[in-house]
Amino acid sequence: MSFQVVFLKSAELDLKELSGYMVKNFGKDAWQASYAKVKDAVNTIRTFPLGGNIPEELERLNLTQYRQVIAGMNRIIYEVRQEIIYIHIICDTRKDMKSILARRFVRIVST
Repeated sequence: MSFQVVFLKSAELDLKELSGYMVKNFGKDAWQASYAKVKDAVNTIRTFPLGGNIPEELERLNLTQYRQVIAGMNRIIYEVRQEIIYIHIICDTRKDMKSILARRFVRIVST
């Protein structure tokens, strides 16, 4: 069974920022290779939505409905609700999740 995948605005912004960073610092080819890995991971999530593990940082907050997969050097944080997969965050694996979540919270509160 294949699930519908929805990229939330936050994830779309993540991809845009990641694209700009990668192209500027590593070139277009590096970005295309990284983006291909993200697309492959999303296709895997679509087929096996519960295949990702619960991110440790979110599990400590008792937010166990979220899962993650690693795509190259990127983490994809997503949530499965019924037959829809919501992609929330796409970030570099080396980034601190607490900082990312704090920025998201501030962004939500200020809008």
